Amino acid sequence: MAGTEDAVDDDALYVLTAVLLTPAQFPSVLGDDFPAACAALNVEPYAVGYGLVLGQDSDGARWTVVVDDVSLVAVAIASWDCGMEYDLSPRERSVVCALPGWPLAVAVAAPGVPAPHDPTPEEGDRPPLAPPDPEEWGPAQRRLGADEVALQWTQWRRQLGDKGISPRDTSDKAGQTAGVGHEGVRRALEEAHAYVDSAPPAGRVRSSFAPGGARTLRADGPGWSIVARTDDIAFVLLDEEPGEVLPVGRGPELPGLLEGLDKIAVRPS
Repeated sequence: MAGTEDAVDDDALYVLTAVLLTPAQFPSVLGDDFPAACAALNVEPYAVGYGLVLGQDSDGARWTVVVDDVSLVAVAIASWDCGMEYDLSPRERSVVCALPGWPLAVAVAAPGVPAPHDPTPEEGDRPPLAPPDPEEWGPAQRRLGADEVALQWTQWRRQLGDKGISPRDTSDKAGQTAGVGHEGVRRALEEAHAYVDSAPPAGRVRSSFAPGGARTLRADGPGWSIVARTDDIAFVLLDEEPGEVLPVGRGPELPGLLEGLDKIAVRPS
């Protein structure tokens, strides 16, 4: 593998970006949980996980290389996030498989090679990986929407605050505004409650850092996604509600649910 600044090498993969595929951090576009995400790439759901390296070959073709050197990929991602250069070059023996296409949209391209395109398929090849169509709505788009809510929590929360729901609001008004009478929202909350009693597949519930000592929770299930802060409210996205982000006021029940989910959630190491 080579960095994008290197001269063109016929055997090189010019690395553009990378992501982790672990129980605590995986591209949710691939599935509701870690085993499902691994199955989408036809790799075993080993607990240590993998790194996904996205790049182009010398012909410009898109490739996703799955490697088992998770630490190396994590260091590269952390370095890039800090604005530092890092030459991500996994050793050949760490490569698990190379899959055509990219599961995520990548806005950059390697210089000096043709524009990104899927490699020419050969007989028996699997279809190339591709990001979901943003003009459609389904499980993948719903999970991507939940990703965006988690990333832009402050913005979403500020909009909701303007409508009269405060973090500690337990009034009937909050419940009505939150839409907990919505059948799909009730189903999502009930299924999330069931996770507390019977642990779901790894990655169905994830917990990450949030300001003020709180945690950001992410739970997914068949047809639904929940994003919440342990000290605040929750947002629900549903397959049957295209593009809608449905708030759930804190009320008397939500704190206990979030506490239970945080206890069973997987966390980044």
